[in-house]
Amino acid sequence: MWHRNVSDLMTTPAVSARPDTAFKEIAKLLAEHDVTALPVVDRDDRPVGVVSEADLMRKAAGQRDPADLMPPLYASPADRAKAEAVTAGELMTSPAVTARPEWTVAEAARTMEQHRVKRLAVVDEVGCLVGVLSRSDLLRVFLRQDRAIRDELNSEVLGHALRLSPLAVTVHVVDGRVTLEGTIERRSLIPVLVALCSGVDGVVDVREHLRYHEDDSSRPAPTHRQPA
Repeated sequence: MWHRNVSDLMTTPAVSARPDTAFKEIAKLLAEHDVTALPVVDRDDRPVGVVSEADLMRKAAGQRDPADLMPPLYASPADRAKAEAVTAGELMTSPAVTARPEWTVAEAARTMEQHRVKRLAVVDEVGCLVGVLSRSDLLRVFLRQDRAIRDELNSEVLGHALRLSPLAVTVHVVDGRVTLEGTIERRSLIPVLVALCSGVDGVVDVREHLRYHEDDSSRPAPTHRQPA
């Protein structure tokens, strides 16, 4: 089965900032490229952090009230330093969370979830920035047409991986939800078939209504005679 990986989904070339990029230039880059965050890279193009709209908004929210009617928003020194920042290096969240181009969608999604980030800086084997992967990029795998998913399930899962007759199992796909119907030789193949189908790009859910000729799930394990 062919799975799209990070290199297939990432945005490239990556728009980035340097640590000394000024506040207004960051705002301009975000607006011009219609993105919500930028990786910040050093002189060797290695990501050192990420600066986002939220970082810029922190500065806007920390501005003094012209009428002097509201108390300062940020009390701690660290928060005040962020609110007073004027460059990407001062504004950014660090370190940058990175991914590799060869990662699977699952690896990238889990990394985003574990670190609670919305995007990953994609780096090559020496750590240099080659792209940016966002949540919306990952979700593109679920835009696959139902027909393409069904064709892959029939040819790669049923045919190539499990060597099942095309008449044995009927595959229905509606909005990425897969339903399997038919009769297979052994009961033990059912969880294997469901797992393989679940791993195909664009599959949202798998339900099975399968029958079987042989129930091998309760077959006793073979005994091994100890040598005399």
